[in-house]
Amino acid sequence: MRRITILLAGLLGAAGAAHADSRFFCSADDGSARFTIESGFRDEAGHKLNHFRGALMIKNGSVPDVFKKRVFDSSKLTNRWWDDGDLRLEIFDTDDDAGTQALSLVILAKGPGKSFSGTYGLTITGGQTPFAVSGKVSCGSK
Repeated sequence: MRRITILLAGLLGAAGAAHADSRFFCSADDGSARFTIESGFRDEAGHKLNHFRGALMIKNGSVPDVFKKRVFDSSKLTNRWWDDGDLRLEIFDTDDDAGTQALSLVILAKGPGKSFSGTYGLTITGGQTPFAVSGKVSCGSK
């Protein structure tokens, strides 16, 4: 009887582990910017966000100092989408020291499997000279 109980407990534990959340990692490092983003979605209807974090370094000297290095949490993630291999994230960031200027980072990636790629767009608006760059992003899932 004890063996059957242990066997059932092991099977039930394995069944619960099969329903895991989805985690995604995206990064880029080119002449304009370097960033890493990590996000996680619940693996259930609606794919609710369960965590988000990231860091960005802009390499262009014309960008205001306040935006050259930024750290993001879920409060900065304004739009997110994960559905059948299609990942879309939009990060919007402002700072009191930047006045009316705002930073937007949009990531669009798609692909089957554990590794996939896409593009990013980075803009800073509200200043005298808007800043906009784009590039390739590499993503993976866990």
